[in-house]
Amino acid sequence: MKEWMKKLQLHYERIRSLHPEDRLMILFDIDGTILDMRHMILSTLRSFDNRHGTHYFRDLKIENIQVHETDIVALLDKLAIQEKDIARVVEWYEKNFWSADSVMESHRPFMGVMEVIRWFQIQPKTFVGLNTGRPECIRADTLHSLNKIGQEFKVRFGNEFLYMNKNGWEGDIVTSKIAGVLHFQKCGYRIFACVDNEPENLRAIAGVDPLKQILLLHADTLFKSKRRRLPPHAVSGKRYDLATLIQEKALPKHVQFVWHGVNDEVNLRQFLASGIQWAECDVRLDPARDRVILRDDSFESVPLQEDERLLTLEDVLDPICHTGKSVKLDLKENGNLIDRVLWVLRRYSFDGMNLWFNGRVDELKQEGFRKLAGAFPQSVIQVPIDSLVPLILSVPGEALALLDKFRSWGVNRFSMSWKSSNIHRVLDKLDKWGFEANIYNVPDLESFLQAVLLLPASVTSDFNFPKWHYYGRGSGENQKRHSYKIVRTTQSLSL
Repeated sequence: MKEWMKKLQLHYERIRSLHPEDRLMILFDIDGTILDMRHMILSTLRSFDNRHGTHYFRDLKIENIQVHETDIVALLDKLAIQEKDIARVVEWYEKNFWSADSVMESHRPFMGVMEVIRWFQIQPKTFVGLNTGRPECIRADTLHSLNKIGQEFKVRFGNEFLYMNKNGWEGDIVTSKIAGVLHFQKCGYRIFACVDNEPENLRAIAGVDPLKQILLLHADTLFKSKRRRLPPHAVSGKRYDLATLIQEKALPKHVQFVWHGVNDEVNLRQFLASGIQWAECDVRLDPARDRVILRDDSFESVPLQEDERLLTLEDVLDPICHTGKSVKLDLKENGNLIDRVLWVLRRYSFDGMNLWFNGRVDELKQEGFRKLAGAFPQSVIQVPIDSLVPLILSVPGEALALLDKFRSWGVNRFSMSWKSSNIHRVLDKLDKWGFEANIYNVPDLESFLQAVLLLPASVTSDFNFPKWHYYGRGSGENQKRHSYKIVRTTQSLSL
């Protein structure tokens, strides 16, 4: 079950290597494959209660719905509904299930599916098609609702990539599925995979693919046809797992990745051995105010521990420069700290292209940012703007004026927490205004990949990704920091 996304990743790479210039396409069914139809079932049944003053479905939960949308009687038989009302419910359900309101308000995607679609949509010469048994008469509602859902994920479905049943509600769906495959092939696309929840649909598609070049992926959700109808070479799965589908080597090259919190020997060693280009260090002056050291917490909030060893800025710059990597400095203070940092940096071969400064407006102020920009005009100079998110969304004109003022100080990138609400809308605004964006506070691999799919200029993360053999500090289980213990054996040095 867990391997269907791995099969998809390997098959896509193989087909792309065999046909590097072809327009590749993956086809998705909609209902039961992209959309969890239980939400539409529940919404339609509750609309019966609202209209008729009943309470049959008040306590009905999504997890209690385990029937296909066409088998509603089987669900009603299990509920305490008066026999005289069952026929009325069925009549209401059949009349309202595919209404425009239901289509628009009750569509919910399965977790991860939109991200998978987004991944293929951003691949070169790769397209996502929709092959649905829905009739042509609801084309406009279908596209509108799917694109409304897709906004959050930067997913958009074009009319030319939607094939629908040309024979109406009563048209044979299996025949329509075959026609959809042949249609897209005739349009010049090489179909490398089809995702569908109905076994009989995949069996029919297998019949027009004798060379088995199309990977048949069975979305093991709720389906009406028998599982035994699945072709022997079909692969089933329930979870659209980004971490299995997307490999580190396939990450977009134009997005910069930053290893957060390289403030200690363990993280420094992990970072230097990784394929990540940028290290973020938290810099401040030591208690004696005579050295630039690395530490996230202030000494006022977390006093210096008896056994704590402070790394200096030089301790990390030496190996970073030696390995050709780059450094991002999160400046925790203003005033003398900036002058001391610039003095240290001038002793190294930084030209600005491999330098990045981050600081809060209330800490560095206009003077600090102008000083950094003047010293290294080619560097990234960044400001976190989480507090401005409500202003960006509600009064964009005022927000733009404020960001333009920051830009006049030398700021050229703005940063937001992954946990900020409506982050996709803010990213769209920043992109429209011509600003680069960074996403930080990304806790795990799944979130990291979701953030990458939004294609910001950069993503900053703790890189606590055991699946990729990265063990950065920070967002471990329950958001607790990891405790590191160095274990030396005769075989190896391990964490």
